[in-house]
Amino acid sequence: MAKKYKALKVVFLGGVGEIGKNMTAIEYGDNILIIDCGCMFGTVDTPGVDLIIPDFSYIDENIDKIKGIVLTHGHEDHIGGVPYLVKDRLDNVKIYGSDLTLALLKNKFKEHNITSPKLVTVKGGEVKNIGCFDVEFVRVTHSISGSYALAIKTPVGVVFHTGDFKVDHTPLSGESIDLPRLAAIGEKGVKLMLGESTNVERDGYTMSEQKVGETLDKIVSANTDSSIIIATFASNVNRIQQIINICQKYNRKVAFNGRSMKNISEIATKLGIMNADSGTIVDIEKIGRYAPGELCIITTGSQGEPMSALTRMASGDDKVSVGRQDVVVISSSPIPGNEKMIYNVINNLCKRGARVLYGSLAELHVSGHACKEELKLMQRLIHPQYFVPVHGEYRHLKLHQELAMRLGMSEDNIRIPEIGDCLELKQKKLVKTGTVTAGNVYVDGLVDVDDLVLKDRQQLSKDGFVILLVTIGLETSSLLTPPEVITRGFQMGEEHLEPIKEIVSTTVEKANYKGAKERNKLKASLRRQVERYISGKLKQKPMILPIITEVE
Repeated sequence: MAKKYKALKVVFLGGVGEIGKNMTAIEYGDNILIIDCGCMFGTVDTPGVDLIIPDFSYIDENIDKIKGIVLTHGHEDHIGGVPYLVKDRLDNVKIYGSDLTLALLKNKFKEHNITSPKLVTVKGGEVKNIGCFDVEFVRVTHSISGSYALAIKTPVGVVFHTGDFKVDHTPLSGESIDLPRLAAIGEKGVKLMLGESTNVERDGYTMSEQKVGETLDKIVSANTDSSIIIATFASNVNRIQQIINICQKYNRKVAFNGRSMKNISEIATKLGIMNADSGTIVDIEKIGRYAPGELCIITTGSQGEPMSALTRMASGDDKVSVGRQDVVVISSSPIPGNEKMIYNVINNLCKRGARVLYGSLAELHVSGHACKEELKLMQRLIHPQYFVPVHGEYRHLKLHQELAMRLGMSEDNIRIPEIGDCLELKQKKLVKTGTVTAGNVYVDGLVDVDDLVLKDRQQLSKDGFVILLVTIGLETSSLLTPPEVITRGFQMGEEHLEPIKEIVSTTVEKANYKGAKERNKLKASLRRQVERYISGKLKQKPMILPIITEVE
């Protein structure tokens, strides 16, 4: 007989108080089930950072308890951190998800040279036993195929995770959200529901994806003499299929631009999720063979990412040239924090003469996330005893709490978590019992960047730096040459150079420098004295970098 424990732990390692980096752990005794492991991308506030992933300290401390990883769907904010989680840590773990989700993950594993984890494909309605948990994968509609909610049977009751969802009765994939099954799960009794909160601020219902297709059809049909360039999320396979269908209708060729767009289209085609008539898809290198009215380019870069295909096209650095005969359609809405980058790209496209259509000008995008009425419907169908809003910034979680309370839930039965919080679900209560080590890990290339390095980068980008070049003769403990002062990203008049050089000379003279053991002390003194002068005279705080050369 398995040992009986009093409580189930729910540990939030990401995705609460933020949009992205979703990761939750369900723990009962010696069993831990990980739900999703996503990432976020670097912004202007994280210079040089490629990815932001969860801190895995809690996983490392409980490595022997990990029984499996379940993935709700294939978006980066839910699977982007998985390679970093499993590599050299969970080599033998089983990972469960839809065929598209796992195909996208397998592609990531190739890039990271990961071969060990076993990928288990599941279909809607299937139940998998993972440790002491029975996990049912329930089909939902979202902006990517193969999305699931999770009904997790645990020793203390059913935990239901909505995943990312919306209620679309006319989805392009042909499979709608499984509302009857959701109702049946709710009728049997759900102890705790974790519910996504992204669109809780929006009234009504989310539009169907078919609405975007109608808008794109009008754009293509009205611009018969123009090349059409459409930027959208590479993972939105259904929208890409709509674009292909529209182009076939008007006899246009389709070319994919951007590595992720090419990779995902190939994966979706192999899985039979995407298809096109013979000759419709052409290589991006051969688009010069076609007149503007015969071509549509589907590209990455709808979020204005610095190295994306659309950004390169807007700056004239891509093989695809954008000009006056082009209509550029941005078929997405800005992820919070990306607005400035997106509008920079739009401005640059306009400067090149292109006509740019984006969200505020036309119905070019519909969200994959549930609005208020759909969130209410999910609450009514599942009617959990306890509720925890997830997948949103704090204001989203708070509004979702208030929405649940308007539907009759007691405030005592709702908890708003923060990253690192550990909640315990018992038979008659849900309580916060403490916190675990959690937060952000910054990835730059193949290297993790700590907070100190990030703060240095932020200071350099904001305030610039001053280099002090000092050459000291060890025999005399004095300067062999006058000190040099070099500035970058920081403007300082000539009238300040000599006083700074005098400060450096005086500081070295007083130090009576004898060698390497005193190097850090002298550097700190130089930094302190020069910082004091610049702060007092110029009211600025650049980074001060003393460089000492010793000559025997």
